[in-house]
Amino acid sequence: MYKEGGCLAYLLLYVDDIILTASSPALLQRIIDRLHSEFAMTDLGDLHHFLNISVERSSDELFLSQRQYAVELLQRAGMSECHSTATPVDTRTKLSATDGAPVADPSEYRSIAGALQYLTLTRPDLAYAVQQVCLFMHDPREPHLALLKRILRYVKGTLSFGLHLGVGPVQSLTAYSDADWAGCPDSRCSTSGFCVYLGDNLISWSSKR
Repeated sequence: MYKEGGCLAYLLLYVDDIILTASSPALLQRIIDRLHSEFAMTDLGDLHHFLNISVERSSDELFLSQRQYAVELLQRAGMSECHSTATPVDTRTKLSATDGAPVADPSEYRSIAGALQYLTLTRPDLAYAVQQVCLFMHDPREPHLALLKRILRYVKGTLSFGLHLGVGPVQSLTAYSDADWAGCPDSRCSTSGFCVYLGDNLISWSSKR
C-alpha cells in the first residue's frame, strides 16, 4: 500500500505478475511511469486474469472465478464426464486415518488434493471439504479417495461459482466462526472455521483442524 495526500495505491506482486490499482488515475499513472523507468514491463490494461483467476467486471462488482482451472482439474483427474453432486461432503460421517485400504496411487491423491487447495482461493464453499482430504495426504486410503472424488463431482456441478466483490460504502467488518469441538475420531482435535466480511464482501475464510 502507498499513500500520497488523500490518495491510496495498492500493489500485489507474485514473481513477475503485478496487480496495481489506485484511488486516483493520476497517482496510478505516476506509479506506472516510475515502474517503467526502473524495469522492463508491459502494461496489460484492465485486469482480466491473474494466476488462473479470471476477473469479470460490471458497473457494480467484480466476479472472480477459477472455472477454467476447475475444468482442467476435472480433466486431469479423469472426471470430466462425471455426474455432479449437490454437496461436497457428507457431514454425518467422520473420516479416520485408519479406515479402509491404502489407495493404489498416493501421489495422484496428493496432486489432486493440492490442486483443490488452490481452487479454494475463489471457492470458500470448498474450504472444509478440501481441508478434510488434505489431512490424509501422508497415508491416503479408499474412503479418503471417495471424499476427494465427491468434491470433484461437486465442482463439476458448480463450475459457474466464484467470488463476488461489490462496490459501495463499507460500514462494517463482520466475522463469523464455529467449531466442531473434539470431532476428530483419531485425535479428538476440533475443526474450526471462520469467515470475515468487509461490508457485504467476503474477504477472508478458513477451515482447519
